[in-house]
Amino acid sequence: MITDELKRTILTELELDDFVLHPDTTASEVPGWDSLAHVRVVRAVERAFQVRFSTLEVLRLRNVGDLQVLVDRKRAR
Repeated sequence: MITDELKRTILTELELDDFVLHPDTTASEVPGWDSLAHVRVVRAVERAFQVRFSTLEVLRLRNVGDLQVLVDRKRAR
C-alpha cells in the first residue's frame, strides 16, 4: 500500500494532477519521470518525510512500493 502522503508528494513534484500510482508502478510508467525528475522526486520525499536516503538505497528502488517501504523503515528509526 502506498500512503496518500507519498502519492501526493510524488505527483506534486511531477506536476501531475490525475495519475494513479500503485506499489508496482515504475518510474518509466509515469509521464515526466525521467532521470532528472527522479532526483527531484527523491529529494521531495526526503523533505516531506524528514528522512535521508543513501545513494545505494536509491539505486535499489525498483518501484513506488519499494520507496514506500524505504520511507516506512526510515521513519520507524
